[in-house]
Amino acid sequence: MVSQKTNPITLDTPQFAVPASNRIPVNDYPAHMMSIPQSRMFMIGDALSVYKEKAGADAKTYDASQGDGGKSLPGVPAAILEQAFKLQVEHGTGYDKPWGTPLFRKAAAEDYWQLDAASGWGPENIAFVQGGRDGLQKAYNAMISLGTKEVGSALVVSRVPWISYNWGPYAVGLNVLLAPGDPEQGWRYTPESIKACAEYAASEGRKVAGIVITSPDNPTGRTIPVEEQILLARTALESGYPFVLLDWIYHWVTDGGPSDINKVLQAFSPEERERLMIMDGLTKSMGASNIRSAHLLAGKAVIKHITNLSSHGVTPSFYAQAVAIAAYQMGYGEAAAGIIKPTAESRKVLRKGLENSDLPFIMGDGYYAFIDCTRYIEAGGLKDSEELLTHLGENFGVAVVPGVYFSDAGKNWVRFSYALPPEITGAAFERMQEGLNALL
Repeated sequence: MVSQKTNPITLDTPQFAVPASNRIPVNDYPAHMMSIPQSRMFMIGDALSVYKEKAGADAKTYDASQGDGGKSLPGVPAAILEQAFKLQVEHGTGYDKPWGTPLFRKAAAEDYWQLDAASGWGPENIAFVQGGRDGLQKAYNAMISLGTKEVGSALVVSRVPWISYNWGPYAVGLNVLLAPGDPEQGWRYTPESIKACAEYAASEGRKVAGIVITSPDNPTGRTIPVEEQILLARTALESGYPFVLLDWIYHWVTDGGPSDINKVLQAFSPEERERLMIMDGLTKSMGASNIRSAHLLAGKAVIKHITNLSSHGVTPSFYAQAVAIAAYQMGYGEAAAGIIKPTAESRKVLRKGLENSDLPFIMGDGYYAFIDCTRYIEAGGLKDSEELLTHLGENFGVAVVPGVYFSDAGKNWVRFSYALPPEITGAAFERMQEGLNALL
């Protein structure tokens, strides 16, 4: 029998799982948090239902709100889904590693990214994640655990960020900090704005955990050249940001083609590369929203942290990896052509329509244009772009995303999605203009 002297904890006494020096200090910050709202993106279609009640069940409606190519465009080709199923049958249904499978890592590193050995990065720098949101949550956790080592730090995002950039980081203990930005420049980051965020956070007694740089952007659609992304990332690292996350989920759906990861990696020293994270996946470029297939490339310490976290949380689905493997082995440009090509054609249609209108707008690549509707909102006596959505949806059968959903800076703007067949994009924009003109 073990004596009390050598082991003061007995089996009939409660015992913490970790030693006292490693326990989480009591902190009541969750009691002071805002309630995290459900994304209103899933409720936008309600306005179209009201329109059909008015105009009839067969009335034509146009959904220019969503960014789901699997809904509005062909999505993942059947041949790829079938090949993925064959891979699943061969693989079986047992657990995979928390980072995925060796075959996925190999296909991603060699067939997809074609990682240059000179970068020092390879398959071991890749972790499969169950969709973009899962990847982002794990990245935020790594920023805290390996970077600031405290909750309450700041995560820097653009002035008008994707809705989930506001709430995903907040859920894990990061305070989102909106960077300064000029609407005339699409609210894009500048080296000065990145430095200003670091200084502002310090003045508030907070550390900066990292920055998210998205290109093409959601919601504005602006595209940041790789050279500019390198400059912004370097500025952040030199300003003391522990991590830079490049969200490239839309980068294949561009006129210029995908971003060059080797160019980015080789622009930084080996030590600096350890502080970079790159996220990519099938969601946008293949319309694979429900497949939940994404991955993170990062330094080995980050990948190890994510691996350990995944082993106790969300472990990878092999089928989601198999879809990616099949697409990468086919040649991704060919595999994603069913989304890339019609989106490119729609981009031309919408750009021409916007250029021929009186609407100020931001438009690069990706899926979206961001349109300034201030004149019409004011003429109609509307509060903001949410009331404009109600007007357009219920009375004209066209749905867009209110910019006020992203931040107050976008309250008079709307996000127009052209992830649609070109003829639908053209008709949707015409219907939107009818609705706007009705407010004058």
